[in-house]
Formats: sequence, structure tokens, C-alpha cells
Amino acid sequence: MQDTTNPQLQVINRRLPLVTGGLVIFSIFLLLAIGRLQQLPPTVRQELEIRSQNNTRSIKRLPAERGVVYDQSGIPLAFNILQYEIGVSPNLVTEPEKIAQELGVILNIDESKVYDLITQDVPWTLIARPVSAELGQKIIDLNEISIVINPLSRRAYPQGELAGPIIGFTIESNDNTRRGAGGVESTYNAELAGRATDQTVSTIPLDIPVDLETQTQRGRDVVLTIDRDIQYWMEYELAQGIERYQAQSGVIIVMDPRDGSILAMAQNPSFDPNNVAQVENQSLLRNMAISDVYEPGSVMKILTVASAIDSGAISEDWTYNDEGSITVGGVNHVNWDRQAHGLVDTSGLLINSLNVGAVTVALEMGPESFYTYLSRFGMGKLTNIDLPGEEVGIMRVPGDQGWNEADFASNSYGQAISVTPIQMATAFAAVANDGLMYQPHVMHQIVDGEEVRNAQPVPSRVISSETANIVTNMMVRVINEGSTLAQVPGYTVAGKTGTAQISTPLGYEDGGPGTTIASFIGFFPADAPRVVVYIRLDRPKTNQYGSQTAAPLFRDVAQRLAILLGIPDDNTRKVLQSQGGVINKQ
Repeated sequence: MQDTTNPQLQVINRRLPLVTGGLVIFSIFLLLAIGRLQQLPPTVRQELEIRSQNNTRSIKRLPAERGVVYDQSGIPLAFNILQYEIGVSPNLVTEPEKIAQELGVILNIDESKVYDLITQDVPWTLIARPVSAELGQKIIDLNEISIVINPLSRRAYPQGELAGPIIGFTIESNDNTRRGAGGVESTYNAELAGRATDQTVSTIPLDIPVDLETQTQRGRDVVLTIDRDIQYWMEYELAQGIERYQAQSGVIIVMDPRDGSILAMAQNPSFDPNNVAQVENQSLLRNMAISDVYEPGSVMKILTVASAIDSGAISEDWTYNDEGSITVGGVNHVNWDRQAHGLVDTSGLLINSLNVGAVTVALEMGPESFYTYLSRFGMGKLTNIDLPGEEVGIMRVPGDQGWNEADFASNSYGQAISVTPIQMATAFAAVANDGLMYQPHVMHQIVDGEEVRNAQPVPSRVISSETANIVTNMMVRVINEGSTLAQVPGYTVAGKTGTAQISTPLGYEDGGPGTTIASFIGFFPADAPRVVVYIRLDRPKTNQYGSQTAAPLFRDVAQRLAILLGIPDDNTRKVLQSQGGVINKQ
């Protein structure tokens, strides 16, 4: 029988209903609160879900497969290779000696170093990076939970240094993707890169990724106008020329004047895009053909004469009295040979490369007309070639700070004006192409599965077809009667040499061997040009003149191109014409 006389028991009995009632009431309020939580506004509920996911989920960027870069005949110049990053989570390692031995053998790493790495008190440690696909697969086959194997996006350039400045290279971004940092890789990065995808993955060990169906969008392929074989031989011929004439560096551009396609763009020195990180002098990564600015010298006389004839200031029969010097703007301008040549016609001016003649022609035009035509030819403007890093050059015109009449006179023969190799090659291509100038380009096609987008160059008229033909004939005479070392057996060549002194803050260097820029620009066959060839040799030491260095190098290059492109010689083409064949100039 219960003892009701115990005071403590009486207190408990009195309070028990109160406690029980309080718990019941609290439970009711708790259930109501849970119910109200289920009815939270969508924005509040979404915020709570996001906070929850942030604690248990992470975003992993899945890079897309980058498109392939091909030459015009389908030879790959840049593609992707599979590599891995190998790491270990030390807190999951149960047999460190065994794992150290296995990784050491596969990766050819000192086992003791691996052991030290995997026994650290850290969440994750890097063992090796990058690792080839073959070795990566061997590590995958170990089926070891503590080993973390991450695929890496890597770019390979199978041709090595060949066309390195044109193709460019890629660098890795913080989000595990790669972006172009030079050349075509940069210009067409959006097309090549494709679309990376973010995948949500669980941070809970052994959990399953959330987005199992996620797929990236592969990048588009880019087909270039570059011909690998032509590019190879141009780089070879340039290297030979630099060695033969003891030049510091050089550039060769081969362009089809009929549409502005770049068939080759060689420079020396160059670089291997596979080993960009090993290039100590970063200036070597530039594309000299589009970024080097220099004073072109006498090749500019072709543009001066073409402009004057087209404007009507002179004719092909025009003559002047060459006294060996002429003073303009207080500065005395002299011929390269310091000689007076007497009565000279337009062709004679070019054949003998007379500075006084070029100045006289420019004066016949006047500054306004002269600079209008040089602008049409692309001087002082970007060509907008589809490669990064193009420089605009320097062409001061009346009204600009620093312009004066003395510079106006010097501009007529290629000094006190700065250009890039691609500007000069493009300007001469206009003369070769009946006065029509195309924007230079290296992209031929962009391929996206079955969809193909072709380059569509648009021409602009610089000079009339008649003027272009007159100047071409004069350039043929320059080769036949002046720069004979540029003659190509069996072919009629049109061209012009250039020898430019190098300017310094204290004036021009003396112009002797090792202190000039020697150049030659020509095209052939002259009556139906297939290629325009630009050659520049920097500081040749064997001889300072373009006629003795760049011109004979052009001959070697042109003979090589005639074979590579299958260009029939003049006699063969005449036979074809007599049989009803057509010379395709356009």
C-alpha cells in the first residue's frame, strides 16, 4: 500500500500533472512549428536548401574537348592528349608501404619520397603531374581508394617548332580549362574551346555524383590556309639564308594574292609551343611578321610610283632630271650610290632604285594625294589579319604632331615611316592582283560536325587594273635589268629590293654590313601571279644590300615554291594557252 504520508512523495504527485501537461503543450507547439516550417515562402526555403547543399556539394568544372587545328590538307597541327594528375588522400591509406612501392615503380619515383608524402597529416597530397595516359591507366588498375586520379586537359603540337607563332599555344586557367594565349589558339579560342560544363558532386565520401548525365560541348575544328610542306621549306630556306648571309633574324611570308590566304609565315628565331614555359626571353613568343615595326626602305618606291600613276600625277613615260640630290624641308636627300643619273624615266627610277626620283614623284603628287594612296595600300593601318599582336606601324600625315616636309620626302623611299612585314606583303599583293587587295588571313574553314564555315575575304580596290599592269611590267624590268640575282629560271618575276638603315635615338646607323634591314618582295608568274613572297633579313653581315642578300634568297624560295605548288613555267603555260588553256589570274 502506497505511503501517502511521505512529504516528498506528496510534492511529486502534485507536480507530475503540471509537468506532464507542460510537455504535452510543448509538443503541440513543436508540431505546429514544424508544420509552419513546411509552409515557408519559396525564397526562404530555397535559401535554406542552398545553404544545405553548400555544406555537402561542390562544383567541378568539366572542360570541353578542345578542337583540332589542321593545315589546309588536313594534317593536324594542334590536338589534345590525355594525361593525369596523381594524388593521394593520406587519411584513407591503410597500407602506406604497399602504396609507396606500387606508385614508385609505376611512376619511376623514389619509394621513400612517396612514402613521406602519403604519411603526412594532410587531406590530400600531389604525387605526380602530368602523367601519361598509359601510366595513368596502370594506376587506375590498382583500384586503390586512397589514390586520387584526375584527368588533365593537355594540348600537343606534333610538328614541334613548325609554324609555332602562327598556331600559338594555350595556358591553363584557374577553373581547370585551357585558353589560347597566342596565334590561332588565341584568335579562335571561342571556337576551339567549346563549352565547359559545371558538374555538382558530393563532398560526402563514397557518395554518387549528382549530375550523371552532364556532357560538355566539344570545340570546333579550325582548318588553316597554311600548307605544312610549304611552311617547312620556308623555315628551312630562311634558316639557310640567315646562316649564309650572317643575319641576326628574318621573316618570310608567302601569300596568295588572289584571296589573301597565307600559305606560309616563317620567322627565325622561333619557338616550340610544346615548351613555352622553357622560353626565357618572352619577346621570342611574338609573331615577327605582324608585330615587328621597321622602316622598309626602297620597296616603298613601288607604292610611291603606283600611287602617282594611278592619281594621274605622272605617267609611265614621265621623265625627270636626276642631279643626285634634292633638298626638301631643309634636308638634302641623295641617291643610294651618291651619283647623278641625268634624264631618267619612271622605269629607270625603279630599276636604279633612285631616292631622288621617288622624292620628285612624291612632290608631283603633293602630300594630300600621296598619303591618301599610302593609306589605301594599308600603311598606318592594321591589316586585321586573324592573328593576335598585330602592330599598326607609324605614318605621320599633315596635321599630325612631328610631321614635316623632310619626312614627307623620306617617306617616298621608305624612311621616316614604319611598317610591318604583313602590311608590305599585303600592299604588293594588291599590285599583283590587278589592284584589288584582300585582307590577309590564316583561317580557311571552321568545322563543327557536318557544318562547315569558309573564310569569305572581301576585296577593296586600291589602284586601277591598268595601273597595276603598268607597275607590274616595270617590276619585271627591275628584275631583268637591275636585281638580276632574283631571277628564277623559266619564270617571269616582278619584284623590288629594299635596303633600309636602322634608326636609333641618335639617328641612323651607318648603313654598312650588319647595320641594315635587307628585304625583297616579289611575285610570279608576273602575268598571272600565284604567290607573293616577302623576305626580310635583319642585319646581314656579308653584305648590307637587299639586292645581294634577300634577292638571291628569293630565287631559292621561288624555285622551291614552283615545285611545291606545281606552277608551270612560262613556256609550258604558253603552250597551254595556245591549246585553249586559261591562265587563272583571278
